Amino acid sequence: MSTEFQFFLHTCQQRVNLALENVLPTPTEPAIRLKRAMRYSALNAGKRVRATLVYAAAQAVSKKIPECTDNIACAVELIHAYSLVHDDLPAMDDDALRRGQPTCHIAFDEATAILAGDALQTLAFECLATTELSSEQRCELILTLARASGAAGMVAGQDMDLAAEGILIELSELESLHRHKTGALIRASVQLGAIASNATPEQKIALDNYAAAIGLAFQVQDDILDIESSTEELGKQQGADIALNKSTYPGLLGLEKAKQHAQDLYNEAIDSLALFDQHADPLRELARYIIERKY
Repeated sequence: MSTEFQFFLHTCQQRVNLALENVLPTPTEPAIRLKRAMRYSALNAGKRVRATLVYAAAQAVSKKIPECTDNIACAVELIHAYSLVHDDLPAMDDDALRRGQPTCHIAFDEATAILAGDALQTLAFECLATTELSSEQRCELILTLARASGAAGMVAGQDMDLAAEGILIELSELESLHRHKTGALIRASVQLGAIASNATPEQKIALDNYAAAIGLAFQVQDDILDIESSTEELGKQQGADIALNKSTYPGLLGLEKAKQHAQDLYNEAIDSLALFDQHADPLRELARYIIERKY
């Protein structure tokens, strides 16, 4: 990871964290417990990959990061936070640890966790609706995120994941599952940055091809880390997929072939950015970061 990219990543993380501090409700009555749970879940030291993708995609097109992208970065991180809160519930993956801390339903209770997830989701769309862009752009932002996070995207992926527990599925089915569960929101993050920066149709296609590749690569690397990393490094329970008897890329391909698959997806992502200049370098480095990360 280059020094320039480390600085870019750190800047994006700081920028979205500050924006999240401002958009999340202050923990006061009424519903003080709910608001505390929302802040606990959204401000707990995430990597902010999705927010960084928003910023990096916007910069690739417009040569700078517009101020309006702060609300958009918040929106994708709020959707991601809500999905993790619900994913960790006993009815789903029943996880007790997330990012090195007790999961929301452990720190508070199940009912509060469900409500916090609901509230984080709706706050995401409030962020998009109040973004300082044209009404046409705001509508496109809202439609893009709604499709990516609902029954055509992330939520469908979660349903597919639950249905696949305890059975061996084909590689094509696993890929479809993860293109929905993980990849859809990653693709949306890049698409939203492109919309905010008035990307051309050609640029939007190139960026979407990039995002589709890294979205899948992200999950392949997650599966690898579930084997090679520790609970302390991951900030969540190592070996959780094996414990739930889930199909994984290393399980279907073998560990070395899974690593090669991640590398092939990285190469595909880089090739997709051929029409962009050096202002897209953060996207290129993000792709490398995704397949080389250790947590």
